[in-house]
Amino acid sequence: MAIGKRILSSIAFFGAVVLAGCSSFKQPNEKNFMAVLNAYYSHHNECLFTNTLTFPYETAIKDQSGAGTKGMDALTDSDLMKRQEAKLIGVNRYTLTPAGERAGGRFCYGHREILSVPSFTPPLTVNGQQVTTVTYRYRLGDFAGMGEYRRDARRLSCIGKGHLIRSTGHCELQLTINGWEMADSK
Repeated sequence: MAIGKRILSSIAFFGAVVLAGCSSFKQPNEKNFMAVLNAYYSHHNECLFTNTLTFPYETAIKDQSGAGTKGMDALTDSDLMKRQEAKLIGVNRYTLTPAGERAGGRFCYGHREILSVPSFTPPLTVNGQQVTTVTYRYRLGDFAGMGEYRRDARRLSCIGKGHLIRSTGHCELQLTINGWEMADSK
């Protein structure tokens, strides 16, 4: 009987060791970081504009920035907006077409899908919390509505060539009682 108890104790001990060796959601590893990043970005779309534009939207005729005439004209070319020129006062006034109304005032086109986490810094204690900086590779997925203005969106200064396919990003993650989470934006 003593041998049976020892065998059962050994099995229980090795079972606990095996379970402890399995990856905890609090461990700093690629699997956990990918899960956190994919969960975060599934609810945070990539958009042409950081803030929602209110319409009618006006730009100075001479403003050729991404949110100026150049950028708005790219969306006009995609039939998402209509432009009216007010040359006397030097502004272009843009209004949304029905397709533009469906796209919304930020013109979101998808979200990041994390492909890999090639590196991360060793976690350090900052203000009492474990923090790491993660480098990740991603592609943009779920191009909802992007077919209407994907080509013209590249003309905007806020989207670089190749950005729509794959890219690399960096972020800071912090360890909480719920596991790793995106650190507060700076």
